[in-house]
Amino acid sequence: MRSSCSRHDSPVMACLFCFGVVLVCRVAQAKTYYVDSSNGNDRNAGITRATAWKSLDKVNNATFSPGDKILFKAGAHFTGQLHPRGTGTETSPIIIDVYGKGEKPLISAQGRFREALLLENQDYWEVNNLQLTNTGPTREPFRYGVRVRSWDHGRMRHIQLKNLFVHDVNGSLVKKDKGEGHGIVWENGGDRVKSRFDGLLIEGCQLARTDRNGICGYTPYPSPDRTNRNLNVVIRNNLLEDIGGDGIKVWGCQGALVERNVIRGARRRCDDYAAGIWPWASDDTLFQFNEVSGVKGTKDGEAFDSDAYCKGSTYQYNYSHDNDGGFMLICCADNTDTVIRYNISQNDRARLFHMADKNENIKIYNNVFFVGKGSDVQLFLWTGEQATGSRAAQIVNNIFYLAGIGRNVTGVRRKPIDDGTFFTKPGFGGDWNIVFERNVIFGNFQDIPDVWKKMTNDPKLVAPGTGANGRDSLDGYKLRTDSPCIGRGIPVKNNGSRDFWGNKIPDDENPAIGADERR
Repeated sequence: MRSSCSRHDSPVMACLFCFGVVLVCRVAQAKTYYVDSSNGNDRNAGITRATAWKSLDKVNNATFSPGDKILFKAGAHFTGQLHPRGTGTETSPIIIDVYGKGEKPLISAQGRFREALLLENQDYWEVNNLQLTNTGPTREPFRYGVRVRSWDHGRMRHIQLKNLFVHDVNGSLVKKDKGEGHGIVWENGGDRVKSRFDGLLIEGCQLARTDRNGICGYTPYPSPDRTNRNLNVVIRNNLLEDIGGDGIKVWGCQGALVERNVIRGARRRCDDYAAGIWPWASDDTLFQFNEVSGVKGTKDGEAFDSDAYCKGSTYQYNYSHDNDGGFMLICCADNTDTVIRYNISQNDRARLFHMADKNENIKIYNNVFFVGKGSDVQLFLWTGEQATGSRAAQIVNNIFYLAGIGRNVTGVRRKPIDDGTFFTKPGFGGDWNIVFERNVIFGNFQDIPDVWKKMTNDPKLVAPGTGANGRDSLDGYKLRTDSPCIGRGIPVKNNGSRDFWGNKIPDDENPAIGADERR
């Protein structure tokens, strides 16, 4: 049957024209809704500021369409849970944001809901500029500030959480499946339909006093199973302060990017093991330009951790300082190909590296470690199972500047006080194949193998130990023009192409030792 159209004789042209009309109509249907807790009324239409809605219930009972916007008035206070419905499209996401001037609108769940904001099995949402809190009378398991959930859904696409202020979430401090709380959590699972995220962005958010954790993922899928890992996950430019347990944990992802985040204080209240930033069951995760300080205690307590069921984790251009447990934990089963390069550690305590269990093919190069006066630090603590085969660690081109004492030890057994520390003796744990070359160990060292003592002269850093808060405070770790480290390193393939400050690393010459590629 021939299609007819008053403007086109051709059936094809008629169809294309009508299809275009449908698209225009669909876009034209997108609406902006306003929500005002003081002057709104749920009997209003909600489509102008003068006819704003009043409550979260009104928002939650609506189903939004592609391109719709839900705007909350600045300075407004809402009690309850925000759980909006509907799904956007790739070209027309649904957007939540603020209107007017003033503080970010506050949504307070008051412990009456698991989360203050829930997005579940819905695609193409962007949530911006909200303030969310969830404090109940007592701590409870599974209490969150924000939860996004893909469950028996398949692929949950394009979820963006930007410029949120998530604070005062008193969830459980007990780890893992026992109900730990989170400031922001993503979950993927389901037996009927295997599910995951594809396009999750958490950017520019501030978290404070969230228990147990800051920003974390969770999945019940078996950790060795790599078939349902989340894709295109980016955690960027977030500030986390006074976190009860773990700061940022990447769980169940492939190729996640974690960059330019700042953590000031983690593991502040939990009594079990926690660290600043780390992956679990995630491959090819890139951690770069982050700053972690103030992680408390020695039940882990490190700034960074390369953990189980992870391959190809890379830590570069990060700044770690003043963490009780140290700089880096590398541990647990099926953990291979970790790369740690061009980072700076200042005044990290207990141990710089805790090398635990059956880790394979670790590369540690062109980092700078400063141990301050009065500190007695294990540069390397080797613990865990005896490997059945060789565990390889390549440690080259690093500077260990020891104003305090630095040691190399193996853990004999854990101390009975259960604070995460060990009775130790000099040496290595297990069957390790270690390449240790062109590293400078300068200052006060003990229990160091003789083969490590080939370069013990002053590396002539500009002003070691003068770093403060912020990566821009670290010029004291650049090399002086008369440094013996210039051009003395060993070339490393696939080295990231730049140093800590962005200088190019030459392909055809020996690099410098340390994090500054000075020519």
